Amino acid sequence: MHRMDGGTANGGKIGTGGTIGGGGIAGGNAASVGNAPIGNSVGNVVSAVSGGGNTGGVAGNGDQQGGQRVRTLLRARLGEDVFSTWFNTLEFESFDGTTVRFTVPVKFLRNWIQSHYSDDLLACAKKEFAAAERIEVTLRQPGGIGQRTPAGAVETRAPATQVETDQPDVGPRLMPVGAPVQPALARTQVGGFEGSPLDPRYTFDSFVVGTANRLAHAGAIQVAETVMADSRSFNPLYIHSSVGLGKTHLLHAIAWEVKRRAPAAQVLYLTAERFRYQFVEALRSSDPMSFKDKFRQINILLIDDLEFMHGEKTELEFDHVINTLLDGGRQVVVASARAPGQIERLNERMRSRLQRGLVTELGGLDYDLRMTILEKRVQERQAADPSFSLPRDVLELLADKLHESGRELEGAITRLHHTWQYVRMPITLDIAETVIRDLVQGIEPRRIKIEDILRIISRHFGVSKSDLISQRRHRSVVWPRQIGMYLAKQLTARSLPEIGRRFGGRDHTTVLHAIRKIEGELSANNRLRDELDELKKLLSHPM
Repeated sequence: MHRMDGGTANGGKIGTGGTIGGGGIAGGNAASVGNAPIGNSVGNVVSAVSGGGNTGGVAGNGDQQGGQRVRTLLRARLGEDVFSTWFNTLEFESFDGTTVRFTVPVKFLRNWIQSHYSDDLLACAKKEFAAAERIEVTLRQPGGIGQRTPAGAVETRAPATQVETDQPDVGPRLMPVGAPVQPALARTQVGGFEGSPLDPRYTFDSFVVGTANRLAHAGAIQVAETVMADSRSFNPLYIHSSVGLGKTHLLHAIAWEVKRRAPAAQVLYLTAERFRYQFVEALRSSDPMSFKDKFRQINILLIDDLEFMHGEKTELEFDHVINTLLDGGRQVVVASARAPGQIERLNERMRSRLQRGLVTELGGLDYDLRMTILEKRVQERQAADPSFSLPRDVLELLADKLHESGRELEGAITRLHHTWQYVRMPITLDIAETVIRDLVQGIEPRRIKIEDILRIISRHFGVSKSDLISQRRHRSVVWPRQIGMYLAKQLTARSLPEIGRRFGGRDHTTVLHAIRKIEGELSANNRLRDELDELKKLLSHPM
């Protein structure tokens, strides 16, 4: 349908905003602001983001002319400055007899228009479309007909050598000038044994030190400096804390620093999940000795998420590996959400060995540390985009409202920088509150599908998907299947008959039996409870 620049939406009839993934923009309704001029240059930049042109279906000439008149009325009602700032990218799409539809290129603009100018747009639309009852403002699909390359942006395609992802190739991407390039992840390797991914951003230089993490940071630096030395002050180093406080950052920083100081050093970083996966693969190939031999070659082993190391054979192998390394004078670093004494599955000997070195906790982030982290992340963005800045009152808002983790703070800066790249206007308190609203209220969890559960259960228990949905009744298959059914009921909205159908055409009574079986075991089986917690984590944040 023919598009044209339009106005706003009826806030009472339009849902609030959402989130652009990967450091995008989150929104919702914000307090209304006045129609103060903001400047035509901002409007020109916003206009360049979307272009003008047809991206919808076909509308009659009457609708096209009506849309043009809505634009004229809106410009007269709001003034040239406001119209140029907020509505140059809003395009008319259609009128179906009751609903007038418009589109915009980014969620932030959609949310802002809905929050601040909905009554104005509806009033103007009703003058041209007498039967109009509501307004809809939706996102334009990228790459649609009439989509133009933004001014100040370059068209780029991901190189063929990038790390594989689960996302489909959607063609050229538009990247504003100044957008930081996401560094590629790397993996440690020892004798062909591949470790878990290392993030090149996680270095000691980018780690912000405060009262809550000073001891852990000092211990990590000392480990990195003495890995290749004849003697060490402590071994192992054990770091524990809640989620998002810097455990993984410090482990990655140690790995990068060791390789910088001693490029020939044999460094291996593994999550507990990766360790178990590699061990199970070695058992399947009937070559467990090669698995053991590879650990004998390393200078430092870094293990993340120890609380998820389970499985009787896996735990025994982990005990053997750690004991061999410590007895041989090799450095070990472990990170976990719990202190050694709080991990029930550890045997007394392993618990004692882990507590023999330095055990240190990363505490919660106080206000001053949160402010320092925010300032550091802004400086990192400014290195790639010097024109980007955030006023002090916005930083104070973030530090006051976001106190769960460093990841939350970094995510807020990413979103605000993304907003700045597209609208090129000062980030005010109103804009910041709109962008971080869902972070304050809690981010909507990832939607989990039964297919995801089958995949994770298959990988976790080493059972094929075909076995899970087959009629096999061996315990090695029945137990994982029952756990999968239980998780499907807990984490999806599917009915018992639908779950049974997806697990090989089983009756709903079979599903109900599996759920009750798992629930009965949970009351007295702490190991099962931990295992289910791990599976839920894997489903929410797939590896």
